[in-house]
Amino acid sequence: MAAPDLAVAELTLTGRITTASNATFLGSIGDVPVVYKPVAGESPLWDFPDGTLAQREAAAYLVSQAMGWDIVPKTWLRDGPLGTGMVQLWQEQDPGQNAVDLVAADQLPESGWKHVLEGQDGSGQTVVLIHEDSPALRRMAVFDVVVNNADRKGNHILAMTNGHRHGVDHGLTFHGDHKLRTVLWGWLGDPLLPEERDGVGRVLEGLRDGLGRDLAELLTAEEVAALEMRCGRLLREGRFPAPGAGTSALPWPLF
Repeated sequence: MAAPDLAVAELTLTGRITTASNATFLGSIGDVPVVYKPVAGESPLWDFPDGTLAQREAAAYLVSQAMGWDIVPKTWLRDGPLGTGMVQLWQEQDPGQNAVDLVAADQLPESGWKHVLEGQDGSGQTVVLIHEDSPALRRMAVFDVVVNNADRKGNHILAMTNGHRHGVDHGLTFHGDHKLRTVLWGWLGDPLLPEERDGVGRVLEGLRDGLGRDLAELLTAEEVAALEMRCGRLLREGRFPAPGAGTSALPWPLF
């Protein structure tokens, strides 16, 4: 049997993710499981234009592809049962792995993890937000800087069985103003590795060619220009940036 045409074959809804802030459905195209977020189900936001989150998710996939790191699962725009929306290939993560975690202060792992911040839980116990110190998560942190991700929660990182890490939920990206809010602050100030610089460079190169043309159909000219400026600044400075002054550095909730 031929594989279904993911762009036009019937999309059937099979469930709904009720914890999402915007209407988010599980579905299938033939036997291919997908996530579907209709534009009509997007909640209005004070700092992002209405009805643009699906386009931003599709744009994030294009940038991920340009970087060559397979961070964002295949994502595209198409019609569905509730109108035009974002469709993304479903990823079955490993329930036994957590790339980001909250642990008691006296139970910190000895190595392999980055300490982000500490606070107190409801019972007054000191807890620490940590994330793994891995090449896959470093690349995701670089990607978030490039796309100006305003919502990198812990649960937006999918830990796959083979060690790969996928990032999802990229509706709050590509704002022209600094909006970086993430749980991945463990490499703050560290120099970029050569492969990380190469990934950013591939985005810059693509913006002058096919990537730029494709993004122009999804984002405003000002947002594409801001993306180019972020890439250039990241390469000039050559290190993971600090949080912006006067802005929140963390998403809420954290997970």
